[in-house]
Amino acid sequence: MTTTKTAGMPVVDALQVLADLCTGDQIVVTNQGSARIWPKLRRRSLDFHYNPSTMSGAIPLALGLALSQPRREVLAISGDGSLLMSLGSLVTVAGSGAKNVTVVLLDNGMYEVTGGQQIPGAQAVDYVGLARAAGFATAVEFHDLADWRTRVAEVLALPGPRFIRLVVNAVGPEFLAGHSPPMDEQLAGLQSALGAIR
Repeated sequence: MTTTKTAGMPVVDALQVLADLCTGDQIVVTNQGSARIWPKLRRRSLDFHYNPSTMSGAIPLALGLALSQPRREVLAISGDGSLLMSLGSLVTVAGSGAKNVTVVLLDNGMYEVTGGQQIPGAQAVDYVGLARAAGFATAVEFHDLADWRTRVAEVLALPGPRFIRLVVNAVGPEFLAGHSPPMDEQLAGLQSALGAIR
């Protein structure tokens, strides 16, 4: 069964807001759909696209990087389907004591990369409530692109760890086509970039 969710903001525009605001030494970890979209918006050595088939992998990897690079802000971009596969990662992030982590959830209510199947309980899950209960210092959500664009800098300056739910629309096949940059190329670039600050 497939579903179309139209109540949210355009996902590419929502991610572009983040891409435009990211600082030079910030690490960004994506996976699944965002790993295909983000490289079309911006390419840097500190942008790591954890794909293919790494559902739920972005948040744990981002946490490891945040713990090993405490002077850098680390941004994990995950889909709702991916997060549901590893809800414990929220508890692990909060319990780690890392303050330099921001989890951005792209919530479109579907497993878009695998064909648009509806996520079980998609309309019932309170992701922001889960993040708060897990211990996130900041947990907010946005449904409107103009509101997101206006408040993003303010939210990213709030105490961490931060959880941001963005209610988004399906992206469309043109952005999901193709692959992330080659993994060996990404790893070499990331390792080189991480050597600059410890």
